[in-house]
Amino acid sequence: MKVYEGTVLTVDARDTRARYLVEDGGRIVFVGEGLPEAYARAPREHLDGRALCPAFVDTHEHLASFATFHAGLNVMDARSNAQIQAMVADFARKSPSKLLIAFGASPYSVEEGRLLSRAELDEACPDRPIMMVKYDGHACVVNSALLTLVEKKVAGLRGYHPDTGEMNQEAFFAVSDHVTGSLSIPELVSNIQGAMDYLASKGIGMVHSVSGVGFAGDLDISLETWLARSARSGFQVRVFPQSMDVSVARRRGLPRIGGCFACALDGCFGSHDAALREPYADEEGGNGVLYYTDGQVRDFCVEANRAGLQMEMHAIGDAAFDQAAHALKAALDDTPRDDHRHGIIHACLPTEEGLAICREYGIQFPMQTSFIGWPQEPDAYLASILGRDRADRLNPLRTYWDAGIVLSAGSDAPCTDPDPVLWMQRACNHDVPGESLTVAEALRMCTYNGAWATFDEDERGSLEMGKVADMAVLSADPFALGPERLGELRVEGLILGGEPYRPQGGTWLGAVARGLVSRAKA
Repeated sequence: MKVYEGTVLTVDARDTRARYLVEDGGRIVFVGEGLPEAYARAPREHLDGRALCPAFVDTHEHLASFATFHAGLNVMDARSNAQIQAMVADFARKSPSKLLIAFGASPYSVEEGRLLSRAELDEACPDRPIMMVKYDGHACVVNSALLTLVEKKVAGLRGYHPDTGEMNQEAFFAVSDHVTGSLSIPELVSNIQGAMDYLASKGIGMVHSVSGVGFAGDLDISLETWLARSARSGFQVRVFPQSMDVSVARRRGLPRIGGCFACALDGCFGSHDAALREPYADEEGGNGVLYYTDGQVRDFCVEANRAGLQMEMHAIGDAAFDQAAHALKAALDDTPRDDHRHGIIHACLPTEEGLAICREYGIQFPMQTSFIGWPQEPDAYLASILGRDRADRLNPLRTYWDAGIVLSAGSDAPCTDPDPVLWMQRACNHDVPGESLTVAEALRMCTYNGAWATFDEDERGSLEMGKVADMAVLSADPFALGPERLGELRVEGLILGGEPYRPQGGTWLGAVARGLVSRAKA
């Protein structure tokens, strides 16, 4: 048993603030202003200006991909291609891996205003294959050594550009499949365990992982499911298979399906393939790409909904948003369900018609507030390709919240760093006046709503009697800091099941074996 005294942010239905929280056996047994005599002699921790809140939930992350890239080279902070070349050369000298992965290149955050070319990547790393993944996770640049390995698989696919080495759309997916398929099981398990530890350092106690990026036999989906069921220290993983094949979820006993890749209805703004109702405003023009017909998306949604699965789909542009909303409406008209919790991931650019459907049918949005003021995709760039009016309609948090849409927060890692403090700071300081959330709303978005999004709210997401004691320790009270100073907030600890988080550890074989026999939720 332990008593916490200080600022306790419960995120219950009334956003109650309490002075005391008592944990016993991993559960919360008391929350309130006055400490009952029964707990007066229990060990006590004084928060001393810090604050206790529910553990954060990342509701959209590519866990296997993030784990793989997190173990590689992150170039997001580079401000020139020359700097990226130097980073790659240094990484190649130090890394023992046979195939190298770098991530985070953006033409909009470097002085050259373009991606590194295949020739420049060859200069930095001539002897080993390397994949430089673009910041949005929808394109990459390969060097000649990697191109030689994948050329037969990608030649002729949409998005194949051998001269520059850039691969996007279907060609990018094929390269990703090759790279992920080259990883060994021990390496992948170790990377995922390391990623869990990193997430925990950010105060994240649960992650919704969209899995399925080209491993043979969907190995990553199976591995993530086993690791979710065997995770130590109370860390929680909820797996969404990225597939349009309902059986992929059902044969693994998973109650949900969806994500990006195979469940992406369009691309992204950075590659000009987010699907728009009106053409792009810049010289590249066009309306982007819808990867599926309306009929294909509708058929998938109807089948998944009939099977009782929860589903989520990626939609960035307004044409994709409409396609998702109409398909989910068709599924729920076919087989009505009162509490389905279907979602549209990203939901960056809505339409009035699609939003009305989402309001009426209870569609929830796992959003990425890190996209607001994103250095890799700055406002000036978005305005140049979309026009000022459309750019100002991106990620309308206040509009969604006031419409009654349940919003949760996800990183889309590896596209952005999983950082709940940043999620809150961006949500409360939107680039467009009037679209910001309050501190209370942002905190709920990052905690309770995340647990709710996968039917976990009875056990987690708020600090209430009877619930699991999953809590983050913050350096200060975010309400005292206010919206303008939220960036000063720090996560100082994570407590799961009443115990301070400890690294995953253990062997990869032991973790897999435990997951195979465990009945824990995944």
